[in-house]
Amino acid sequence: MDISPEKQNIDELFGTTAYYIDFYQRDYKWTEEPVRRLLDDIFYAFDVAYEANKSLDPSPEAVATKYPWYYLNTYVTNTIDGRVYVVDGQQRLTTLTLILINLRHRAEAEKSKLKGWLNSKIAGQAGYQTQFWMNHERHVATLQALFDGKDIPADTGVTADNMVDNYSAISAFLGSRLTDLHKMEIFVFYFLKRLVLINLSVEQTDVPMVFEVINDRGVRLRPYEILKGKLLGQIDKFELDSGKFNEKWESCVERVNHHGTDEIDEFFVYYLKAKFADSRKIGQRFDNDYHREMFKSDIKKALKLEHNPTRVKAFINGEFSYYSRLYDRMLSLADDGNPGYEAVYYNSLNEMDSQYLLILSSCIVDDPEEDLKVQLISYHVDRLFSLLRLQRSYDSNEFSEAVFEISIGIREKPAADIAAIFEDKLIELLSRRRGTEVANGFDYGQFRHTSITDIPARFTRYLFARVDRFIAVETNSGEKHPFGDLVTKTGAVNGFHIEHILSHNKENINIYEGDDERFEAERNRLGAVLLLKGRDNISSNNEIYKHKIKSYAKTLHWNESLREDSYKSKKDFEAFISNRKLKFEPYATFGPVELESRQSLLFEVASHIWDSPGEALSGATG
Repeated sequence: MDISPEKQNIDELFGTTAYYIDFYQRDYKWTEEPVRRLLDDIFYAFDVAYEANKSLDPSPEAVATKYPWYYLNTYVTNTIDGRVYVVDGQQRLTTLTLILINLRHRAEAEKSKLKGWLNSKIAGQAGYQTQFWMNHERHVATLQALFDGKDIPADTGVTADNMVDNYSAISAFLGSRLTDLHKMEIFVFYFLKRLVLINLSVEQTDVPMVFEVINDRGVRLRPYEILKGKLLGQIDKFELDSGKFNEKWESCVERVNHHGTDEIDEFFVYYLKAKFADSRKIGQRFDNDYHREMFKSDIKKALKLEHNPTRVKAFINGEFSYYSRLYDRMLSLADDGNPGYEAVYYNSLNEMDSQYLLILSSCIVDDPEEDLKVQLISYHVDRLFSLLRLQRSYDSNEFSEAVFEISIGIREKPAADIAAIFEDKLIELLSRRRGTEVANGFDYGQFRHTSITDIPARFTRYLFARVDRFIAVETNSGEKHPFGDLVTKTGAVNGFHIEHILSHNKENINIYEGDDERFEAERNRLGAVLLLKGRDNISSNNEIYKHKIKSYAKTLHWNESLREDSYKSKKDFEAFISNRKLKFEPYATFGPVELESRQSLLFEVASHIWDSPGEALSGATG
């Protein structure tokens, strides 16, 4: 490896060399805080020297003898085909350019002869065009507008936005510190002559290693940014440009990061677990520095991405392009539950992000069965999670292990294999929990006593949201409230809360022979609760049943089915009950018999919502 260090002041740094932004580098992401910290550091040393030497006239000689030098850090470059690329340090170099532009405007306003010198440190002339030494090729228009003091052009990305914002911060800072011509000119000499950087010029083959080490020592880049350097650094510069591999990479990243800052790191973790982890423990290796794990012997052998530019190009054009697009699609579906893909949204509400891992596992590049697999897997994740919850058999650790076992079974397999693999896992988990072999994935004996003390409040709200949507769809009557509100809104006024049909009062306790413990256990069963909006819940609090039932009118379909008037002249509701063979009926009173009936009815409704495996696709799309 060959590294050539060179000490430079800013006068030597800028003036003859155009610095291009290498693909390794991020956007210009410095915000006001690091910019102000840099200015504070520079002025701390300058102000001390200025106070002691303010009587001196501005000159390079005076500054050189009376002002100490100040070290601004190291930057790394790599020269290819005559172009000098900044591998590390563009945040600092770009900020220095913005400071120079502001100093140039101040010199112009003060009619200082230093304006021309400052001009030459910002840009040179290439024909009719201005050539900025810090050459942000995609953002030249923004730099030109700042240089000319004209209106900023339309946004060209985060780099341009930060340039504009930071320039304003720099202008305000310098305006408060350089209060007269003398101090401003002394500072220009100090800035150009006494601020020092070290340039490390490295060979192309060493860039990925140097890049990673430098960033490990300082403010670390995200894993995906380092991975980009490791991969794209293998591709010849000409092929990199002609094949637009940097643009392709950035397109994939932007597509995913649109959903959240650095979401692309989450994508890589899910992708690597989906394709290469056969257990939860193995999968955990990717949770942190996955970009390093990808180059360890076992994964390196499978991915073949080290010292293999042909494979890197194929990976970007193939796996990265397809799977990042699929991940983007899943995140979009998780936000709104498009028709046919509601289960992706349901899983998102229940924080069942394992669906992403399993869908990535099942799909092959450009999978012709992608739509079907997304529907089936999201449906079965929801079904597995919900039936385990409803039968008091859910254990988070067991479920997490099961996800990886399912992943192995469905990895790049046909859609036809998916339902059986999930069903086998459901039966296995239920059997393990009960300590005996079971044959049925949903059994009333295990559901009969399930109560709100057995499942989280959010899942209880989710259950009744699903029940209400099921009734609304089956009766062509429309949903009473937005589905997501039923699950997620919990505010005192507009939120939805779990309501006990049996209030805690003496009359109701007497129904259970005064046995308070038995009464509490019974009133918490799922058949004895429902959802009510905040004010409705408050208004019905502690009432006896015959009064409480009045507040259930015009609430949710499930609630209204307790009332006799919900059955009068309701042809669609009658047809629904008949077709589905469901024992809906109104109750004038509510005690042990009615509660048992209601629990049984809820089981039957849930059985229709989470169909048997053979009916899975209709359940996914209906």
